[in-house]
Formats: sequence, structure tokens, C-alpha cells
Amino acid sequence: MAQVLEFRLPDLGEGLTEAEIVRWLVEVGDVVAVDQPVVEVETAKAMVDVPCPYAGVVTARFGEEGSELPVGAPLITVAVGAAAPDGSTADSGGSAGGSGNVLVGYGTSEAPARRRRVRPAPAVPAAANGRSIASEPPEAPDDGPRAQTVGRDASGAVATARVDESGATGRAGAPEAVVDGPVPVISPLVRRLARENGLDLKELTGSGPDGLILRADVEYALRAAAAQTRTAPVPAATPATAPATTPKGTRVPLKGVRGAVADKLSRSRTEIPDATCWVDADATELMRARAAMNATGAPKISLLALLARICTAALARFPELNSTVDMAAREIVRLDAVHLGFAAQTERGLVVPVVKDAHTRDAEALSAEFARLTEAARTGTLTPAELTGGTFTLNNYGVFGVDGSTPIINHPEAAMLGVGRIVPKPWVHEGELAVRQVVQLSLTFDHRVCDGGTAGGFLRYVADCVEQPAVLLRTL
Repeated sequence: MAQVLEFRLPDLGEGLTEAEIVRWLVEVGDVVAVDQPVVEVETAKAMVDVPCPYAGVVTARFGEEGSELPVGAPLITVAVGAAAPDGSTADSGGSAGGSGNVLVGYGTSEAPARRRRVRPAPAVPAAANGRSIASEPPEAPDDGPRAQTVGRDASGAVATARVDESGATGRAGAPEAVVDGPVPVISPLVRRLARENGLDLKELTGSGPDGLILRADVEYALRAAAAQTRTAPVPAATPATAPATTPKGTRVPLKGVRGAVADKLSRSRTEIPDATCWVDADATELMRARAAMNATGAPKISLLALLARICTAALARFPELNSTVDMAAREIVRLDAVHLGFAAQTERGLVVPVVKDAHTRDAEALSAEFARLTEAARTGTLTPAELTGGTFTLNNYGVFGVDGSTPIINHPEAAMLGVGRIVPKPWVHEGELAVRQVVQLSLTFDHRVCDGGTAGGFLRYVADCVEQPAVLLRTL
């Protein structure tokens, strides 16, 4: 007899709570193998092919192309051991539990069962594929009480039962005792969403590990409240209370890369007490040095690589700016390695690829890595690992034809160096007025990690290296 297993959207990386379905790679009725990609999704970080940990026949898909699903939401159901359309039997490879090789933070093996708080789910009509997505509450990850398939109901939807520590089963969604205690919420965005909508988090039951309240839980509660409001009788309008009007305009959803940028910048402005200092520098000698390097016939050295090499040398002298702040422990964590992020504008929006161990690379190696990551950013093939883990960011906004800016720190980093355009300007050089190649450098820094003296020292060293590249010889 076939066993129907449900595969949910796994944890896709650091802080990612949802993904958009770009393209389904299987149809209902297809036979899938263990670790075969079944759907292509787009997160705020990158495009990802999601592999299925089970082998069998696809019996249902959840979500249409273009729709967003939260982490933990069902993706597909697979009948393990079912007969394929050609008469063969799908083989699970000897284990109905799957391979366990899905994605970051998602295990397919069964975890030890433990009790958690569960609210009863409202009855909802089944969708065409056997399940309603928009109106049902998010399901808990597999590290809670195990959900075991016991069959299908009259509508064809998959019926599941919970198995507690004693082995007793009950319909999923049956109420259990609610244990009082602190509200388990980690994300400040979840708290803000609840606060702005007047929602009491103590009234919610989290679907995350250990009852953690996720954004999907808050959104589900808000949808349920909105549904009750729509069904409630509407009082007649009086002349004294005219209905509010919504300004006309085009609404653009904050999702994908744009939504991730909005969340990160808002968090940076909310949590980091930043300050900015800037200085003009004569980049004439730096441009001459680059021209001399590129005249040798060796691989070309980019200006961004030279600026990156200057940054890594400056961070070695001022390590306070290569750090992060742990407010829970009330500690500043100074980081050993420099993972240098750089801002790249793409058709999908602004992304920040990261050059790992930039402090160990010379100008030629940095040029090659910048070129590789920039091309991957343009084609949308950057991996989540290439978009996370940065410790300091270099932002060359001069390519947009602007002289200066006040960069917003890329949370949870402690500083960002901004570089304006390099243009001919009048400059006093060796006591005489001359036309020189001038650039404005801006440093935004977290005032918790250092004071203005350290930030000014860092920026002045960078400017000195730009004006006199020979200063770098001391650190090579």
C-alpha cells in the first residue's frame, strides 16, 4: 500500500521566511527520485532549485507559479510505493523517510516528538489540488509532534494525524493545553507587524520550533480577523462620518529583492546609531598607477579591486570597523576575516555579493572575483552563500554619476565606505592650483563600535592611499 508523504518548503537560508514559486519542474502524476529538483523558487537572496527528499509519484502540488509560500508550507505530496502511470512502482530507495539532503536547516528524518500548543484550525474548502493555501494556518515544522498521513477525506484532501509522545493519535489541529509563558518571538519585524495591526501576540500559537511565532502566524491571524470583519454587519453611514478615501495610484508589492532591501534598510535605521564622515581626495596618482598596471599585458586590474585592497589594508589598522554588535550579550564581536560586500545594481534590484576572505587576495585576484560575482548578479545565478556573511561593504555609487552620499549600513555590519565619481576639479597640488582627478569618500559607521577618532583615522588612511598608492607598500 502506498504511503502519502508531504514535503514542505524548507528553510532556505539566513533569515529567509518565504519564497516565490517561479517554475514547477514536475506535474501531478510524475515519478520523482530522491533529491530530484521539483520546483524553482526565488527568495530575497537568489534563485534556488528545491529537491524532494522522497521517491514516489507526485499526487498534489500546492501553490501556483508567481505565488509566495512561507517556509514550512506544503509544496507537494508524494505517494511512496505507488504504481506509476506506466505500471512500475516508485522506489523510495529503501527509506520512506527520504534522503535528509534538502536545504539549510531542514531535515527529513523524524525528530523526537514533543508536545506543543496548537490552536484548532478553521474549516476551509479544499482547493482544486486537494488543499487550500490562502486560508489555512501555517503548519509546524517536522521537529514538533509528527504528522502522519492516514488517508484522504471526501474531497480528496490529505488527512493527517498527530502522534504524541505516548503514541496516541488525533486529528491535526485538535486543541491542546495552552502553557503560559513569555511570547516566543525573535524577529522584530514580526513584533512590529503585530503592533501596527493591534494584534496581541499572547493570543497566538507559534508554528515554528518550540512554539516560535513566525510572520506567517501573524498574517494568518490578521486574515482571520479581516474575514470576521467582512462578515460583521456594517453600520449605516452618517453625514458626520464620511467614508475614508484611498488615494489613487499604482501599488507595487514589497517582495523578493525589493522587499528584502526594504526590511534590511529599515532594520539598519532602527537598530544602528550611525554617523557619517567624508573627505575629498586627489585620485590622480591612483588612476596613473592603475593605468601602469594595465599596460603590462597582465590581466586587467579594476578600480574597484584597488579600492577593495585599500579597504582591507585600512581594516587591518582599524579592526573596530570589521565587527558586529551582539546586543543580547552586550558585546562587540571583532571579526578575524574580512568578507567584503560590494553593491551591485541588477534588473532584480540592488544586491550585495560578498568576496570571502578578501584580506587574503591581491588586486588581480580581487578583480577576477569581482568580475565573476558581478556577472552572476546580472544573470541571477548568485547563491545564498554568495550573498550572505559580509563583514564590511564597499559601495561605488560614482558609477551613477553622483559625487557623494550617506550610505546606510548593511545590517549587521558596522561600516560602509561609499565612493563617488572621479572627475577633474581644481585642486591645490604642490602649492599651485591645478586640475586633478578628485573623488569624495564617505564612511558611515556604527557609533557603538567606535568613536569619531577611529572612523576618521580609517577614512584618512583610505584617502592617503588613494592620493599616494605607495602608502600601500607598507602592508604588502
